[in-house]
Amino acid sequence: MPLDPQAKELLDIVNAFRTKGFHEIGAEKARESYNSRPANLSPEWIEVFKLINQTIEHNRLCIPIRIYIPIESSEPLPVFTFYHGGGMVIGSLDSYDTLCRQIAVQSGCIIVSVDYRLAPENKFPAAVEDAYAALEWVSQHANTFNGDANRLAIGGDSAGGSLAAVVSILARDSQIINIQFQLLIYPATAPHADHESQLKFAKGYFLERPTILWFHECYIRDDSDRLDFRYAPLITKDLSRLPPAFVIVADHDPLRDEGVAYANRLKEHGVEVTLEEYQGMFHPFLSLAGVLDQGKQAIADCADKLRTHFIT
Repeated sequence: MPLDPQAKELLDIVNAFRTKGFHEIGAEKARESYNSRPANLSPEWIEVFKLINQTIEHNRLCIPIRIYIPIESSEPLPVFTFYHGGGMVIGSLDSYDTLCRQIAVQSGCIIVSVDYRLAPENKFPAAVEDAYAALEWVSQHANTFNGDANRLAIGGDSAGGSLAAVVSILARDSQIINIQFQLLIYPATAPHADHESQLKFAKGYFLERPTILWFHECYIRDDSDRLDFRYAPLITKDLSRLPPAFVIVADHDPLRDEGVAYANRLKEHGVEVTLEEYQGMFHPFLSLAGVLDQGKQAIADCADKLRTHFIT
């Protein structure tokens, strides 16, 4: 299917003015560039009832989080722990602020957005350690912000989708934390960037192959990490007994095939999965919902899945 007209218009502008990729300017400047994207591209800013910025101390880690409480409620609300994207190298609480606000308000769930450690300063498995520690903290302290520890969901986009998938597996194996739903938005799941979609959409579709390879190299310690399911959840041997999943992919995304492959493996292991492929879209279209109508629709779909699972 061809690119959606809105997507094509945006990509034409991006490609016409593209200079150096993230891999060419280094992590620090890449973060600055990513965090300074024009506000009109992002999902619309929306008010929440209460916003809490804090740093949690858990398992000898100090992890910044941002809690979005969508409404005033006399009853505890479901809690959705969210991990931002950015290849484990870029991305922040601020760069995903409007997306979290939209999902929180539309779903009625409290969102805890996690600012995990980034590479290359912090190699694998630092991000996984932070992601799981944050979930443990949420499960133990949800009552302090009117959250319901018996109604926990987890999710993220791109690299954050990988973290959410991995943490779901770790939580299952711990038999301590009961995650009831996982939301995986164009998740990175494979040990190598070698699926067909990685090659088909290697250039000209916003997220380009040299940047993807650079993300991998920044995060990895050595090739043995690629054999660890915490690096690549697609290679996990046992995916049974995991929570129901809503998996989003875009049909012009280099990560499309590994997202589809992970959804299919979950299904093969008996997990309830809804896989939605948004036609004519590219990576990361939810974060560009300010100008992409399908981005707005996908955010609404995420919120609807959370709301339906927990509230209705």
